[in-house]
Amino acid sequence: MLKIALSGCSGRMGRVIADIVASRNTMQIVAGFDVNTAKYADFPVFSDPFECTLDCDVIIDFSNASSTEHLLAYCEKHHLPVVICTTGHTGEQLDRIRSAAAKIPVFRSGNMSIGINLMTALLREAASILGDQYDVEIIEKHHNQKLDAPSGTALMLADAVAGALPYNATYVYDRHQRREKRPAHEIGISAIRGGTIVGEHTVLFCGRDEIIEIKHTALSREVFAVGAVDAAAFMVGCQKPGIYDMNDVIAARNIEFP
Repeated sequence: MLKIALSGCSGRMGRVIADIVASRNTMQIVAGFDVNTAKYADFPVFSDPFECTLDCDVIIDFSNASSTEHLLAYCEKHHLPVVICTTGHTGEQLDRIRSAAAKIPVFRSGNMSIGINLMTALLREAASILGDQYDVEIIEKHHNQKLDAPSGTALMLADAVAGALPYNATYVYDRHQRREKRPAHEIGISAIRGGTIVGEHTVLFCGRDEIIEIKHTALSREVFAVGAVDAAAFMVGCQKPGIYDMNDVIAARNIEFP
């Protein structure tokens, strides 16, 4: 039986993950970490990971970026693999994740959906073919409670495109102060926040007299929860320290993306 500790267990995603795990007979959540210690499931909840004395095999983190460093310290102390699903990390926090990955297995992805990771592969292919003949714009939409903008997924998609382009692209988040034609070598990233939008990402390749649009829409949070749980099961088998992502999970399933 796979034993999971869930950080951010009282949040929206935490509750969805708890439901997914409860539906599988090969795993269970043995403890939760959250500043809100109200119980929404049948496992104990601790406000601080270091208060927990229960054994677990892996930790899933769906809390917030400010909690990452403290959680990593706990994982390092107990030599536990961790699945970081939280986004919006600062440069300093990303450095901390990388330093932890020198000691323990760390999974990190801007998005836990296999569909988004397929989209990433498609974008690399499209960018390598279209080159500098098309302007690239990314539009992401999320619910009005999301804290970070642009989303970690939008940045992940931008990185995929930029890595396949024949030039060094500049990311542009705000054109309000600019009075000039659009420079050729940039990727525009726009964020929309409203209502209960789960997540929608659109990448536009805008050329002369044609537009190519690649889009992913998440219809429920369950798609991210399933990805996180699958990643946790994968990480238990990873003994070597390092940073892992959804591509490693996909490769383990013998699914080949272009």
